[in-house]
Amino acid sequence: MDIESSTTHSPHVHQESTNPAPDMKHRGGWRAIKYIIANESFEKLASMSLIGNLSVYLTTKYNLGGVFLVNIINIWSGSCNFLSIPGAFVSDAYLGRFWTLLLGSISSFLGMGIIALTAALPRLRPEACKDPTNCSNPPERWQLAVLFAGLGLLAIGSGGIRPCNIAFGADQFDTDTKKGKSQLETFFNWWYFSFTVALVIALTGVVYIQTNISWVIGFVIPTACLALSVTTFLIGKHTYICAEPKGSVFADIVKVVAAACKKRKVKSGEGVTFYLGPSSDGSSATLVQDRQRLRFVEKAAVITDPNELNEEGKAKNNWRLCSVEQVKNLKCVTGILPVWVTGIACFMLTDQQNIYGILQAIQMEKTFGHNFQVPAGWMNLVSMITLAVWISLYECVILPIARQITGRKQRLNMKQRIQIGIVMGIACMLVAGFLEKARREAALKKGSFVSPVSIVMLLPQFMLAGLTEAFSAVALMEFLTVKMPEHMRAVAGAIFFLSSSIASYICTLLINVIDSVTRKEGRSWLGDKDLNKNRLEYYFFIIGGVQVLNLLYFRFFASRFVTENNKDNRDF
Repeated sequence: MDIESSTTHSPHVHQESTNPAPDMKHRGGWRAIKYIIANESFEKLASMSLIGNLSVYLTTKYNLGGVFLVNIINIWSGSCNFLSIPGAFVSDAYLGRFWTLLLGSISSFLGMGIIALTAALPRLRPEACKDPTNCSNPPERWQLAVLFAGLGLLAIGSGGIRPCNIAFGADQFDTDTKKGKSQLETFFNWWYFSFTVALVIALTGVVYIQTNISWVIGFVIPTACLALSVTTFLIGKHTYICAEPKGSVFADIVKVVAAACKKRKVKSGEGVTFYLGPSSDGSSATLVQDRQRLRFVEKAAVITDPNELNEEGKAKNNWRLCSVEQVKNLKCVTGILPVWVTGIACFMLTDQQNIYGILQAIQMEKTFGHNFQVPAGWMNLVSMITLAVWISLYECVILPIARQITGRKQRLNMKQRIQIGIVMGIACMLVAGFLEKARREAALKKGSFVSPVSIVMLLPQFMLAGLTEAFSAVALMEFLTVKMPEHMRAVAGAIFFLSSSIASYICTLLINVIDSVTRKEGRSWLGDKDLNKNRLEYYFFIIGGVQVLNLLYFRFFASRFVTENNKDNRDF
């Protein structure tokens, strides 16, 4: 039975005025967006300056390598993404988006300041190794503690910023009007434009300064950018529309599971009464449905005792009785899980390219011309450029030509894009594996730490990694956004980041298992700081095998949950 057709409304409903308060007329809109975009641009420039070159910094300045180095980067990257979940919870339930963004930005500023200090004060780092193939100067525990404190504050900052930045910008527009929706689309365009500009500056100019001029200057720049980010955000405070926290969807999900468990013995039958929850005017309504079968989570919304409601018709205990809307939110989340798992495997590939791909670049010939040294961190830019070029070609060239030929406005659907992306990932790992074998053999033949193979040879695998992201990651983000109702869009972003976080943790576990097993056999595949003594290509082939399994999983199971035309599930 349709929910809307069965709702009983209170006869004393008073329509709230839609006219904004006088003070609100001077808040929001583009007067606020300019400060929000500035805050986001400075923050992204700072964070990408570190992310793009962290492997190089820890290798050259902290004498780290092997499994320990990869563990640090994987765990830190995973934590940055995972903390977006508690960040979204704190924002929605307690602090609101403004304060969560502000505190996250301050935490990031403090963390980047500590990283800059590690570059400026030699005492905070171990002595440099003259021979990278035989380094005996590992960092002391207290030096690592300082480094981890900086990275930890940056992770906490990311947890506050990532789930709130786009959502806070969207809060500045009235999306109930046509003008507001149009302005919101323009905001998204400017947001992505500023993100791209910040990314290019960070991965070219700042990374070049860090690698070839000075790590101190290279880290002072992002620290100053974060200071500007906080300052700009505070200057615009009087222009923001700050929505009050209304409770977290994640908390509601836990409550639904708890309530369903408490009512697990409730059986289906005629006249089952469901609790709709308070309506917009504060009144309460219930819904009666006849069911042949009562699903487990739906039991959380069943009224089993009139005493579960107070005199106003509202639930006395939210951990025992939940609303239909809360149950629907949980079902929305569970409905995307099969496809979401596909994203985890895709991120396993892109995450490892950002780590091991850079470590490969460090041990390859990087000289061009007379004495120009290409920074290893620039290789991350190749993936981003490939992604941007493909999307531009697809939207501006391929689609118009296809429409002229076929006479139809037909695009690659989500299923096709996800599968193409996974195939690109398989190809990426195969190319990376064979290239690593050739790189290592050339280095061993020459007897040097740096292989004579040019860094240019890394372009194909980084381009394929960019195409994997352009097809799979973009399609998965679109899927999560489309499948979620509008009030859960921030949840979709947090779940997307969570998949990347889990991918980083799984890779950490996989790397340590491989190292432990192969070390017992006498030669670790991944344990040495010198890649020439490892068998990194075997690890790439294993990740490629994971992508093959992922393709089979999506093709024969998860693809059934992908629907191109999303329709609200109104029958609860």
